[in-house]
Amino acid sequence: MLLIALAVLFLVPFYLLVRNGLATEADITGADWTFFPHSLQWGNLRELFDDSSVPMLHALWNSAVIAVLTTVGTLLLASMAGYGLARIAYPYASQVFYAFLVTLMIPSAVTFVPSFVLVSSLGWISTLRGLIVPTLFSAFAAFLFRQYFLGFPRELEDAARVDGLGHWRTYWRIVVPNTRPVFAAVGAIVFIGSWNSFLWPLVIGQQRDAWTVQVALATFTTAQTVNLHELFIAAAVSILPLLVVFLVLQRHIVAGAERSGIDE
Repeated sequence: MLLIALAVLFLVPFYLLVRNGLATEADITGADWTFFPHSLQWGNLRELFDDSSVPMLHALWNSAVIAVLTTVGTLLLASMAGYGLARIAYPYASQVFYAFLVTLMIPSAVTFVPSFVLVSSLGWISTLRGLIVPTLFSAFAAFLFRQYFLGFPRELEDAARVDGLGHWRTYWRIVVPNTRPVFAAVGAIVFIGSWNSFLWPLVIGQQRDAWTVQVALATFTTAQTVNLHELFIAAAVSILPLLVVFLVLQRHIVAGAERSGIDE
């Protein structure tokens, strides 16, 4: 019963998004609440994408491109860093790992302004490069990969060494194909974080062509007007990709999360 109650509470926000997204302004703000409006306003969806003041379709495309490229780049860089920290012996390896951990303790607000100054000096304002490149590397993702690779069977790597493979080919041909759970888990975390990112895209994506879906959602609420029904239907549309990613990768996400922190 407890799990059922928690599941219902978890689903309430999704219900409100769908209910209010398919309602009129009067149904949303009226005193008489109904479980669903008497007449579902499916035209709200068409109105959302026909709204010339908010390029919602283009914003969804931007978010998809940014999230996919950020996820691929982060997985590549963080997995290589994690493999190097877990398997390649070199001087001061422990100190490098501790430096990684220290960066996790630095608030993002501390590095936000220097990152903006750097991106601005490179002329990357309102470009995909400015939105993607500064977010490609994640120390947290590298840490997860490092923890996972510590428990990876060394016998497979030793067999690759016998066949004459170096670190790079061992990583690419042996390690990567056999570590799909952690790649799925970290990839899902990075994708969701990139898709939901708001402050960095708001500051960097200053032109309409560079808006992401989260920035587009914010434009439905201004000091003069609040377009509730479009805001709700837009929010419902914006979470669909996240639901698809989670449903497709949920089994791998659980497996990767369980195994990424077992070994020290």
